[in-house]
Amino acid sequence: MTTTLRPPLTQPQQPGSAPEPQLRGASVLSRVGRQLKERPARSLATIGRTAELTVEVLRYTFVDLVRMRLPMGEVVDQMWTLLKVTSLPALLMAIPVGAEVAVEVGGIMNQVGANSLAGAASGLGVVGQGAPMAAGLLMSGAAASAIASDLGARSIREEIDAMRVMGVDPVERLVMPRLLAMVAIAPILCIIIVAAGVFAGLIISANVNHVVPGSFWASFGAFATTTDLAFSVLKALVFAVIVVLIASLRGLEAKGGPKGVANAVNASVVLSVFCIFVMNLLITQLQTMFFPDRLA
Repeated sequence: MTTTLRPPLTQPQQPGSAPEPQLRGASVLSRVGRQLKERPARSLATIGRTAELTVEVLRYTFVDLVRMRLPMGEVVDQMWTLLKVTSLPALLMAIPVGAEVAVEVGGIMNQVGANSLAGAASGLGVVGQGAPMAAGLLMSGAAASAIASDLGARSIREEIDAMRVMGVDPVERLVMPRLLAMVAIAPILCIIIVAAGVFAGLIISANVNHVVPGSFWASFGAFATTTDLAFSVLKALVFAVIVVLIASLRGLEAKGGPKGVANAVNASVVLSVFCIFVMNLLITQLQTMFFPDRLA
């Protein structure tokens, strides 16, 4: 007895049914529309959680300062840890920043015949924009990744939940010392970058653009004021607060194992850099409005 194999029966296409490419396109459009609806709500929720975290950190800082219960040992440890990962890169970053500003400014000054103002232009460029931006990018790259990875690893190991169960607030125990440590080392990084950047600009101007060192320092001292340095340090402090808050929030909310920690670190760095550029523009505009540049 022999059997014959029959081809499998195919379902006839229903009249009016959409072909496969059209179904795939419709699903993509629906996902895009859903993301466009959900993203603004998620962004507002993230901003709200960041504001709540900021209020909690400030409250714990004030209360512990009044009660003289600040964890100075933890703050010093975090300062040393963050300073180790940022001090040498800050020095290495300051040299090319100062040299690049001096080269660009020197070329323009040579064309207009104003070599005597090279010190003022390059020095103000480093103090006003180069130093705080370099410090902010360095903190967002090195410090933010260190904070987010540390807190994220604690989150996926459920240490954060265990602290809450034991009645210990992770914001007071983990976030506040890191914020105080970053605020303490931010002016140090800014001053290091300012000093190294100005000296690098002096060397480039004297050896490449043939500017007399005395003329460099005279023009720099005539135009640069303590207000410029104060705003540079202020920018570094604001950037430090932004970096710690973003990295801490992302680290505390990390989920999904090692991949979640990696996503938290990536989001911390990207968001910190974006917020630093926006805040630098705002502070620079305020400085220009209320403290216009003039001959000291």
